[in-house]
Order: sequence, then structure tokens, then C-alpha cells
Amino acid sequence: MRILGESLARLRATRTSVKWRFFEPEVLPVWVAEMDARPCPEVVEVVTTALHTGDTGYAWAAPYAAAFAGFSRRRWGWAPDPATMMLLPDVMIGIEEILHVLPGDAVVVSPPCYDSFHGFVASVRKRAVLAPLGLDHRLDAEALERAFIEAGPGAAYLLCNPHNPTGTVNTPDELAMLAALADRHGIQVISDEIHAPLTAPGATFTPYLQVPGAERGIAVVSASKSWNLAGLKAALAVPGPEASVLDELHEVVTHGANHVAVLAQTAAYAHGDVWLDRVNAEIAENRALLVDLLVRELPQVAVAPAEATYLAWLDCRALGLPGVGRDDPAAHFLEHGRVALASGLRYDPVGGAGWARFNLGTSPEVITEAVRRMVTAVR
Repeated sequence: MRILGESLARLRATRTSVKWRFFEPEVLPVWVAEMDARPCPEVVEVVTTALHTGDTGYAWAAPYAAAFAGFSRRRWGWAPDPATMMLLPDVMIGIEEILHVLPGDAVVVSPPCYDSFHGFVASVRKRAVLAPLGLDHRLDAEALERAFIEAGPGAAYLLCNPHNPTGTVNTPDELAMLAALADRHGIQVISDEIHAPLTAPGATFTPYLQVPGAERGIAVVSASKSWNLAGLKAALAVPGPEASVLDELHEVVTHGANHVAVLAQTAAYAHGDVWLDRVNAEIAENRALLVDLLVRELPQVAVAPAEATYLAWLDCRALGLPGVGRDDPAAHFLEHGRVALASGLRYDPVGGAGWARFNLGTSPEVITEAVRRMVTAVR
């Protein structure tokens, strides 16, 4: 039985999250980054036990940190020290708290990037400085250096590692280049590695803190994306050996993590490898299915090459859509096909025109129906 194999009828009957309730019932949702996945049995067991026994108090971080460290050793040969990690309510709230205590007034981001990066930079009242990815959707050294100079010492750089929405996996050389530039210009790198376990079979993920020169960096991690636990919020900040900024955060920052979420994510990191491997294999199959369907049915749409995440970054510019659809094809697909993709303008307000993000973390049935509706919208 496939983990990402739920039928459309069952999904509509059983799912009550924002993905399935934000739009009208007839709209097919392939937009927000949550999976339509059957749960990991080890996670179900620990959550069910906690509820049955009344273990629903405040969170305790030590087993969670140890489980992540063990997973990281097994998966990537990286051995972070659990004793240095800090419990957070979730990845973006943790990043927000770190941004508050940094002395600089600017934050550098590399669009197209996770849309919440833009929102959280605005929420902390700091300047957004852009260092766009190159045409190959990879880090651009010249763009980074220009942005770091403009941002000034004490600013932050928010790294997607792997990248959302493009699915790019940064190489060790690219990360070392980033670390050297950040050190030269006094920039604090914060690496959002929430999608790291969702790396395709055969691809290699490199933790930012594993590369030479990244000792001052901070990684923020969570099992929420990889094991489909977005509604069970918890995260960890992992400092490099020379990072001191976490010392500036007050202890109350740790209070927002949910205890049941911590138990669930601990079980995922400690015992969820087999489930994760199956999911990654099914995502690879889904990506191949989407590419094949588009080549046959909508060849004007190009899928950006990707080695991670369950997201596909679609170049729809060659469709020549009329009106608002020219810049925002997701709006056209929604209006004329009743299928909801995420607008590329959310990830890059300028360069995202003509692009859309498609969520592959679902069943082949949903992917096939989504493409059928996209074709209907174009025709």
C-alpha cells in the first residue's frame, strides 16, 4: 500500500486541514506544503499512547534533540551536540526570534524562496535585501556579495537548504562559498533545513554546519515537513561551534513547543527511517509522473530539475495565458480549471511572474486529475 496513495474521495472525506478547507469543495488543492500521506506508524503509536495515558503536559527537549542528532549521524554523517540545541515553537517562529536579537537592520533572502521568509522579514521590521538565485536556481556568488555589502555587518541571511520552491540541493562547494562570503561581510547565516530529509534517492544533502567556515551559522530543523506533522509544531535550533546568538534568546522562547508534537517528532527521527525512505521513493515516482503528464498533455510547461522536497516549480511562461494569468498562472488554473496551485509571485514578487508551485506529496490520482484540470484551463 502506497503511503501517498489516498484516493481523492477519501481525502475529501477525512482531511480537515487548511489545504482541504481553504477553497471551495470542488477545487482540487495542490498548493500548500503538506502531504496527503498515511501516517508513520511509530508516530501514531507514541501520540496515541500520550493521549491515552494523559501525557499531555509541557514539552521536554532532551530526547527530541538526541533523536535528531542520531538521525543526522545515520543520514548525513553529521554529529551535532544535543546539549547545545534549543527547543523552539516551530522553524519560522524560531527564526523570527533570532532575527529580533541580531544587531543589523537587514535580512538577505534569495528569491524565489519560501514565501514566509518575505513575511517574517516584514514582521520583524527589517529591510529585505535580495540576492536572487541564478537562472539555474542555484546560489549566485556575485548576487550574494552585492547583497551582503548592501545589508551590512550584523545582518542575517536566510538560507533554504534544500531550496523551497525549486527543490535545489545545495552542494558542499556552494555552501562553503556562502560561508566564506558571510564571514567576510559579518553576516549571520540561518539555515532552514526543514526539507532536508526529503532528499530524492541518489541525491546527497549537506547540512550547512557541516561545511568548513560555517562555524558561526545556525541551522533550524523540524520533522514536520518530512513526516507530515505540520499541525504538531516543534523545532530545534542547532548552533555552530562558534555561534553565540542563541545565548541572546530568553528561555521563554522555548515554551511554545507542543509536548505531543515533541513526542511525535522524536519518534519520527528515532524510528521513522523506513517510512521516510518509502515516501522519498514515492515522491520520485510522483515527480516522474507529473513530468510525463505535462510532456504529453501540456508541453509548454517546464518542470525545474529538483533533487529534494515534494514540490515542483513550474515554468508556465510559454503558455501565453491571457490577462492576470500571464503573470500568475495559478490564478488562471484556479478560475478556469478549479485546481489550486501556489502562485510563483508569492516566492518571488518580481521574477516569479509566470511560475507556479505544485505539491507532489499526494496520490497519483490527484496529480493526474490536477494536470487534467490544468489542460482544461488552458484550452
